Formats: sequence, C-alpha cells, structure tokens
Amino acid sequence: MSDEKKKHRFLTIEQVAEELNVSVSQVRALLKTGELRGLQVGGRNVWRIGANDVEEYIAEAYKRTAEHIAVGDLPD
Repeated sequence: MSDEKKKHRFLTIEQVAEELNVSVSQVRALLKTGELRGLQVGGRNVWRIGANDVEEYIAEAYKRTAEHIAVGDLPD
C-alpha cells in the first residue's frame, strides 16, 4: 500500500478497488460474501474497509493461490 493510504485506518470501496486493481462491483461482491471484511457506516451502501483487512485479504489470497498451485488446480 502506498504511504498515503497507510495513514488512513479505513478505506472506501473505490480506494480498495484501486489498490487491488479490480472493479468497485468486485469489491462489493467480496464484502457481500465475507471474503473481505468491512463495515457499513451511515447510510446504505456506505462501506469502509480497514487497511489491515485489505492486507489480510491479500495474504489469504496468496495462500489460497499457492494451495491451488500445489494441487494443480489452477486454470491456465
């Protein structure tokens, strides 16, 4: 994460999408399934995701990918 983003405890969906290089809808899907932890604040669809939660999601994704590679279960 860039130094600027490390200063903030919470990120918006848009910031997380940019950090992961995915769409906003993909981040919303990750939140909905619980793969990525976040919290709703204020009105509907106002989400904040902890910077640490993004780092944990990335670490877990690396772990899952390594496991899939180890068993040969990763599409080309």
